[in-house]
Amino acid sequence: MDLFDFPTDDQSNLNGRPLADRMRPQNLDEFVGQDQIVGKGRLLRRAIQADKLTPMIFFGPPGTGKTTLAHIIAQKTSAYFEQLNAVTSGVGDLRRIIAEAEERLKFDQQKTILFIDEIHRFNKGQQDALLPSVEKGTIILIGATTESPMFEINAALLSRSRLFRFVPLSSKDIRKILEHALSDKSRGYGAIKIKADADALDHLVQVAGGDSRSALHALELAVLTTNPDQDGVIHIDRSVAEESIQEKVLQYDKKGDNHYDTVSAFIKSMRGSDPDATLYWLAKMIAAGEDPKFIARRIFIHAAEDVGLADPNAILVANAAVTAVTFIGLPEARIPLAEAALYVSTAPKSNAALVGIDQALSAVKHETSGEVPIHLRDAHYQGASKLGHGIGYLYPHDFEGGYVPQDYLPEPMRHKTFYQPSARGYERTVQKRLDYFAQRDREKKENK
Repeated sequence: MDLFDFPTDDQSNLNGRPLADRMRPQNLDEFVGQDQIVGKGRLLRRAIQADKLTPMIFFGPPGTGKTTLAHIIAQKTSAYFEQLNAVTSGVGDLRRIIAEAEERLKFDQQKTILFIDEIHRFNKGQQDALLPSVEKGTIILIGATTESPMFEINAALLSRSRLFRFVPLSSKDIRKILEHALSDKSRGYGAIKIKADADALDHLVQVAGGDSRSALHALELAVLTTNPDQDGVIHIDRSVAEESIQEKVLQYDKKGDNHYDTVSAFIKSMRGSDPDATLYWLAKMIAAGEDPKFIARRIFIHAAEDVGLADPNAILVANAAVTAVTFIGLPEARIPLAEAALYVSTAPKSNAALVGIDQALSAVKHETSGEVPIHLRDAHYQGASKLGHGIGYLYPHDFEGGYVPQDYLPEPMRHKTFYQPSARGYERTVQKRLDYFAQRDREKKENK
């Protein structure tokens, strides 16, 4: 039996189409995943079934069903359905579709749904061209994007649309899709003899990373490149699966929301003192081709912001990583990056320096600051002593312990405390020293 010699509704049409396209769900019952959006009783499902659609934006990673759901809507709705890809279309295409939609609405009382794939590729002018017709209801816009709408879609267009977030499919969902492709006799491989080992499917599911299209492409490649055995069975074992999908395609755009989300997870893992998660997100950024200097800068900032004086060495280690990245580059720089990230991740944490400087900045900007006290002013330039500058200044090294109490803040600020050391790491020592000086001050005042 030939590989594609099995019954279909339209054999010539299906034979030339990729498996992922052939297996595209035809209705909501076949649609797998995204239950938070189209599960039974959910708003979007009810709107589709009732044919009561409003402008909407689908956003999420590739292979999660955005385009598929748009095609299902096309079959369910009584509206005329138009589709554009923002990569290959321009304002001229939009104007033509809008003009035809106006005629259709005027003479046939039929609305038009316009599905724009990769809508984030439209520039501001192209997106603005959609606004009047969306506002008037001439077209019902459905936009699909892999990027965050908050960054890539005009605020005016966004405010008129309902957002639906698509998430990566679960391992259970991906496996269900693969098993359906293997069993379906009209669109999949159900009419030919295929034996797919459980660990082979496990590998396809795991490496697909929630992308159904990637998983189906890998399955198709495995089937097409594996010769049947003497019994006519195509056997897909773990080794075949590994060859068919050797490396996961990371969903990571250096200018998109995945970039910011991954960096955020990296920083929060370091702040939360989780070394394993820290290494995982660091590895994802390195594997995705992130600029190692950017990563080093984030570690440096975290060392200052979240470790601070709880471990003063953290910022030195982070600075060493910055130097190493500049000096040697990847792949070797992954090691000092990992060392620095692990150091700050496992170091005691304190944001006292951050809180202190922010409070001081706020005081400088918003409160009466007063003048520099006379005894703290510079007395070295000519004529300064005649103005009384420096008079009364007590040189700390002339006193026991290198400390002497005196006013260093301007008069309106003398009640302020900006730096409050934590009880963690080196700041415990700092706090003991400050407490010791404060006690000496109290004793000196009492003795007076």
